[in-house]
Amino acid sequence: AQVRKGVTRMKAMQEEYVNRAMQLRKEGYNCAQAVACAFSDEVGLSEQTLFSVMEGFGGGMGAHQGTCGAVSGAVAVVGLLTSKGSVESGTKSLSYSRSAAILSEFLDKNGSLVCKDLLGDETGHVLRTCDGCVEDAVRMVHNLLQKATIENK
Repeated sequence: AQVRKGVTRMKAMQEEYVNRAMQLRKEGYNCAQAVACAFSDEVGLSEQTLFSVMEGFGGGMGAHQGTCGAVSGAVAVVGLLTSKGSVESGTKSLSYSRSAAILSEFLDKNGSLVCKDLLGDETGHVLRTCDGCVEDAVRMVHNLLQKATIENK
């Protein structure tokens, strides 16, 4: 019963992050901003700071040309939560492996990491909407956080 209660609480927390990101999208945040700002409390930075940092990552880093903004936001959150802020701390490989896990999962689920491909800009075939990408990225970051928390206990 205790495990079930913990799982239920984790799912409720995940839905809170997803709902927060979706609300930010409705307010006009780009995909990268919505993902990163949904975790502002977790990373210890103001929403305003994250908003500014992530602004250039929306729209696939320049009008749908590159990496999905939701994925960029997820990787930024991973770095902020994993890095100890110096070369000497030795956290780079852990940040890379956690980021790679999110990239791999996102690619497997959606068929691409590239905004213009996800939105079907050239093919007319939408693989995933922006809101869907944001939701996926938020869920993947939350799952990674839960796994990291369990591993650190």
